Amino acid sequence: MENKRPLKTIYTCFPDGKHKVLTMSYDDGQEFDRRLIAIFNQNGIKGTFHLNSGLMNSDERRIKLEDVKELYKGHEVSCHTSTHPTIERCPLEQVVQQVIEDRKALEDAAGYPVRGMSYPNGSYSKDIINLLPACGIEYCRVVGNTDDFAFPDNYLEWTSTCHHGHNLMENARRFADLNKTQYLYMMYVWGHSYEFDRDDSWDLIEGFCEFIGNRDDIWYATNIEIVDYMNAAKNLKFTAKGDAVYNPSAIPVWISVDGVHHKINSGELKQI
Repeated sequence: MENKRPLKTIYTCFPDGKHKVLTMSYDDGQEFDRRLIAIFNQNGIKGTFHLNSGLMNSDERRIKLEDVKELYKGHEVSCHTSTHPTIERCPLEQVVQQVIEDRKALEDAAGYPVRGMSYPNGSYSKDIINLLPACGIEYCRVVGNTDDFAFPDNYLEWTSTCHHGHNLMENARRFADLNKTQYLYMMYVWGHSYEFDRDDSWDLIEGFCEFIGNRDDIWYATNIEIVDYMNAAKNLKFTAKGDAVYNPSAIPVWISVDGVHHKINSGELKQI
């Protein structure tokens, strides 16, 4: 009788077999984004920037639409509604227009599909959550802090680890110390770049980025890169024996099989 092989332990990994990801999320697109992006770039950190296209060329404090493509290169441009209303109080038809018009203008400026959002003034409802997929929105960040490193049950109700003014360095130190590779961890920081100028706290974000950036064990990603990657990982097709896997998605996915890392390229069927 043939001896049964023991079941393999197969884990989803982040790119290059990593198990931790850091993402940053900043709202409103004010001129202070320029300094923040320079800090991110210096430390190998990626950010998602949620912009109000209807305010950008009428408010001198905000980044201009014509500067979006170059300034946010390597980061993500995301919706924040066209004119930043408290959308829970708006008719749903108006919410749709706020989102769609923002997407149109930002896509023209950035040159790619804009698929994410953060709720303006932290305002939303279940009805708004339900309509966002039909508007082309795949994730949306809420206001609040979890002080943990878990993934959301619903990416349209995505709560961050912390605002940069809330336990930032404490959370960063805990995140840096995480070493149990059987788990996936995400640190998600949000805020507004103008707060650093208002509060005279540029040293806070500079110190954070110098501490947590450019590490070999952390994947630095935008919000949409995380959503896309986790969807691709979920879409891997394994044989019943667990001896092969097929990746039908457009991006590579990494897995761990009994402690050995494997990269599964787009369209690849791989023996594991």
